[in-house]
Parts: sequence; structure tokens; C-alpha cells
Amino acid sequence: MGSTHRFIAFFCITVAGLWITVAQDFAKNALAQHPPGHTGQAQPVAKPDAEAADAKGGPAMEAPKVEISPEQQQLIGVKTATVALMPMSKVIRTVGRIEYDERGLSTINTKFEGWIEKLYVDYTGRYVTKNEPLAEIYSPELLATQQEFLNVLKWSKTPVGEPKVDVLSEMIAKDANSLLEAAKQRLKLWDITEAQIQKIEETGAPVRTLTLYSPVSGYIIQKMVVQGMRVMPGEKLFDVADLSTLWVIADVYERELPLIKIGQEARITLSYFPDKAYVSQIDYIYPSLSTETRTAKVRFTISNSNGQLKPQMFTNVEIKIHLGQWLAVPESAVLDTGQGHVAYVDTGDGYFEPRQVTPGLRAERMAQILDGLKAGEKVAVSANFLIDSEAQLKGVKPLQAR
Repeated sequence: MGSTHRFIAFFCITVAGLWITVAQDFAKNALAQHPPGHTGQAQPVAKPDAEAADAKGGPAMEAPKVEISPEQQQLIGVKTATVALMPMSKVIRTVGRIEYDERGLSTINTKFEGWIEKLYVDYTGRYVTKNEPLAEIYSPELLATQQEFLNVLKWSKTPVGEPKVDVLSEMIAKDANSLLEAAKQRLKLWDITEAQIQKIEETGAPVRTLTLYSPVSGYIIQKMVVQGMRVMPGEKLFDVADLSTLWVIADVYERELPLIKIGQEARITLSYFPDKAYVSQIDYIYPSLSTETRTAKVRFTISNSNGQLKPQMFTNVEIKIHLGQWLAVPESAVLDTGQGHVAYVDTGDGYFEPRQVTPGLRAERMAQILDGLKAGEKVAVSANFLIDSEAQLKGVKPLQAR
């Protein structure tokens, strides 16, 4: 605690000495310009630059300056940086959430009414392969359709012209091929496979139950049926998700959206796997904005071949954006006055010129300069608020743009 008190005391003495010095300089300047008895109005102390002709041929306005001696600069810790043309980049850091790849989702349902007589997949989360049986369904309607198919098949095999065949059967036999194809197509429309239809033809007997097969490989993420349950046409029975690829949905703030473009690369990490980083590219920017958070959603696709990643995991996302070559200064060099932005240019010999500037993008603690500074100039980047305070005391203000 003793060293802390000594540091605070030293800092207070230093600041007090600075303000005393400023007050003394102000008094000396006032006496020098206006001796006792003089009633004229005081003018701000400013050091002129070299005169230049303006566009109309008259003398240009002198640039105001404020004097900070080298001793004072050392005392208050003034540091400068050079204005330079440099490559600028911005890293957008945000959080994301792992979601199912919607292109790998499938739903299994039926197109007829029936009852679940046997359930092969009896819990959510089980992995199934393509064409693996999921359930067997009994349907009177399906049974009747199979019987109709077998009757048409029998008539198609009846020889035309046989004495014992009645006239109706002979008429049906003539168009048997077209009727047989129509009956077979009806079974196919009810999701009966070609192998099942062939089995019905070979046995000559209808199949009491229809087996449902998985159309894809993946995990059962929803199971809506149980043993013995009645199901209706179009009713969802199972949802299957392929987790070999997943989506990462990240939120990007509204102010950063102009920098985001499809194809930009991002680094995705998870706290669960600190030694693993996924590199992906933006493949979609959602068109809507959240009214609560003022963010838009950005999508990435990542591989999950080892199955480590799970939907609803949180991720950290870093999007590095290259902004190109720009004139830039450290962000601390630009002071926001409330009415504009000012930078103090070190003109040498202890003088600083206040300069109105127009900042642009801010990235990685650097500020883009659109107007007001030139490459090679030096600007104050620390203690410039103290320089600004003395400039305000002496009435030194930046020239207004014409």
C-alpha cells in the first residue's frame, strides 16, 4: 500500500506542476501582448506556418499550433506515431451454434391407414443404415390392393379362347397387361418396393404387413410411434438426420454486415476440444435481421466424420477480413470532440498542430483516415488529451474546412 500511495502522490504533484506551468505561460503571453493599461482584446497564441496562396491568390490562413516543450512532453508521456499507408484487416469474433444440416434430414411416413405390428427401431438416437427396416404396418386397405393385384395377375395368365373361360374373364385377359401395370403402379405409389411386389407374384399370396425401410443412413432424432399404434396417411413416424456434415450458425452484428461476404474464411473452435480448429467458409447469409439482438445469421458447413460434434454445441467463430491498403494511424490518435474528430500533428520544435480529420473503419486498434492527414506526418498517440486541454486553455483550435 505504501508504494501505491507514493505513486498517487507523485502523479498528483506532476499534474499540479503541469497546470502551474500552463498558467504561468498563459500569464506571460497575456502580459507580452497586452501591457498594463492596454484595453484591446487578447488574441490566441499560435505559431504560423509558412504563408501560402489560396485559390483566389490571397494569403492562406495560418495554421494554429500549441507549444509543448520537450520537458513537458517527457513529463506527461507524449508519444507519437507516423501516418502510413498500411494493409488493414479486421477480425470479427462471435459465437455460433451447431445445427443439423437440413439437406441431410429425412422423414418417414405412410400413405395409407394402418397399425404398427412390429417396431424394429424402438428408441430415439439409434443409428440406422440405408434400407434398414424400421417398422411393419398392417393395413386392410393395403391387403385389399394386393389381392386385387393377384386377381389381375391370375387373369393375365388365363389363355384366351379356352372353353371354360367366361366372356368377362376373356375380355379382362385381353387387357391384362395394362391392368397389371396399373395395379403394380398403385402398389409402388404406396411405397411398396419392387422386391416386395416380386415376392407377392412368386408366392401368389398377399403380404399381411408392409415393412418400412430407412431411405438414408443417419440417427433417429424423432420417433413418433410405439408398438400397436394406429397411424394415418401422411402422419410422421420417424425423423432421420445424417450427421456426417453439420451447420454452424453464427450471429453477426448489424454494423459489421457490410464487411461480410459469401466465401470469406473463418476459424471455428470449441471449448470442449481446445486443440482442434475447424476452417470453413461462409456459404450463406440469412436475409432477415433479429429485432431483439440486431444481428443476422451467417452459416458455415463443417465435416463431422468422427462424430465428435453434436447439434446445439456452442462454438467460437473468428472471421478475418482483409480491408486492403489504407492511410491509417493508431486509434488513440483520433480524439472525438463531440462535434468532430481532431488529431494533433507534431510539426517539430515542440509544436503540435490540431487537425480536423475524417476517420473511416476501425480495425485492430487502427483507424482509417479518409481526410486531414498525409503519409509521413507524425501524430500524438498518447497524452493527446492533455495537449488538447492546453490548446483549449490557449484558445488554439483547428482550422475549419473551407
